[in-house]
Amino acid sequence: MKKNGRIEYKECVGSDIVFTSEVLDVLEKLHDKFSNKINKFRSIRKKNLHEIIKDSDINPVEKLFTESSNSNEWKLDVPDELFIPGIEISGPSSQTSMFINGLNPTPSGFRADGDLDDDEDASGHTLQDTVNSAINRKGAVIGNLKFYDEEKKKNYEVVPGKLPFFMHRERGLLLDEEDFLIDGNPISASILGTTLTLMHCGREQQKKGDFIYFYIPKLETENEAIFWKEFFDEACRVIDNLDSNKIKAIMLVESLPIALNMENILFSLGKYSAGFNAARWDLKASVLEFIMGRPDLVWPDRFEVNVASTPFMVSIFRHLVAVCLKHGGVPIGGMATALPSRDEDINKMAASSITSDKTWEAENGFLRGWVAHIYHMETASKPFKDLHSSGWAPTEDMKNPELYPLSNINLKPEGELTKEGTRRNVRTIIEYLEGWFNGRGAKGIDSLEGVAGKRPALMEDLATARISIAQTAQRIMHSSICHDTGDAHSKKFTEEMFNQEFQDIISIRPEKEEIYERARNLGIDWLNNYLDFNFDPLSYYQRNNY
Repeated sequence: MKKNGRIEYKECVGSDIVFTSEVLDVLEKLHDKFSNKINKFRSIRKKNLHEIIKDSDINPVEKLFTESSNSNEWKLDVPDELFIPGIEISGPSSQTSMFINGLNPTPSGFRADGDLDDDEDASGHTLQDTVNSAINRKGAVIGNLKFYDEEKKKNYEVVPGKLPFFMHRERGLLLDEEDFLIDGNPISASILGTTLTLMHCGREQQKKGDFIYFYIPKLETENEAIFWKEFFDEACRVIDNLDSNKIKAIMLVESLPIALNMENILFSLGKYSAGFNAARWDLKASVLEFIMGRPDLVWPDRFEVNVASTPFMVSIFRHLVAVCLKHGGVPIGGMATALPSRDEDINKMAASSITSDKTWEAENGFLRGWVAHIYHMETASKPFKDLHSSGWAPTEDMKNPELYPLSNINLKPEGELTKEGTRRNVRTIIEYLEGWFNGRGAKGIDSLEGVAGKRPALMEDLATARISIAQTAQRIMHSSICHDTGDAHSKKFTEEMFNQEFQDIISIRPEKEEIYERARNLGIDWLNNYLDFNFDPLSYYQRNNY
């Protein structure tokens, strides 16, 4: 660890570039002002969640729903750039080759409108990832970002031309950075990542006349939105050459509490507020956590819980759009996760599915969506661009949140609960954790690997692993019966499934037996903690313990 006054941090590639004396001074000031408040938020979250899940008589919707006290007419001040219809390419900002690819055009010349440069769920959650992200983002803005892949013997450079606008996503309020300490205590990963982005990439963006845009993940309450308003205010006070009027943020609706209090939260972020994103996967995971103790709300296989056909998700996302449209905000849709295949039939299947999904989003008022791979960028963008170029405009009803009430939504989707669905969850968990042990936050996964039929692999990040863990725990907790086999879920039943899936995987990839064994063992521990109502984030687990 390198020591500098009160600060100690693990040296890594590029840390000498990123952690200047100016940066360290600002980090100390922001840590001192905000760290206690973040710790209080964490305690409040845990208390509120446990109060609900440990009493099966509590209806989570009734408990969490908050009437809007900000339903009067007010408008956000949002840059025109954020109203461009189309697509944002998503990927880890720490992996330089992937980051550059996302900024570049496809062979046909199509370039994404925005770039979701992610140091959160698609990241490996290490200090090295955050340092890499700071360097890569700044290099892209300045125009000198290059990378040579020694293994592939391949050069990566940003192709000249107008780049997508950057949407920076840092780690959320629950997470710390264990390798960066102040007075012996880990700094909040939110404070660390956001400060580095403002000081390195952000100031360069503002020098060029650009805005700095953030996605704010894992928010739950009005007070947390107010925290971010105060954080940006203070950051602009202590960081030289930073204009608070040119910082905007879109909040991710990826927890049940924020979904049931959107209008108030949009207002609470103040002048930085620019809209909402419909973060499907983490929202599902959050719902599963809040209903974990309810035997009457056990979910069917998660693969059947689709946005367009699940009533409570339709209601939440139409309400999201209405709140944004009413107040001049930007509604952003979800992720298209399909990866390209060498089999053109599979690519056509993926394109059809993406088109259907993005058409639903566009027709329901979303301006853009996200896509996980450059191969499908143009396909994912087309429904948004075509609809808006046709002269289409949202109806007045679409701008009225009161027409999409959330106070009585039913959080139980319809569908089958099967052993095969649980098996696919277990497969996803093991495969995702193998990638996590290798420092990746997102990985291409086919949970039906080895099963006959054609389908694309999907780029899965931490949210999918959370859903898989939560759903499996819920089924064990309530001894749920499999509709396809009649089996009852239990810890023994599920651990046997972990072992079976592990054996199947290493029969395909025997050279990776050791790391998949670690992934299986961590997966079982993670599941057992969920059964004890301990929903601590994956980054709380130490890789070296497995």
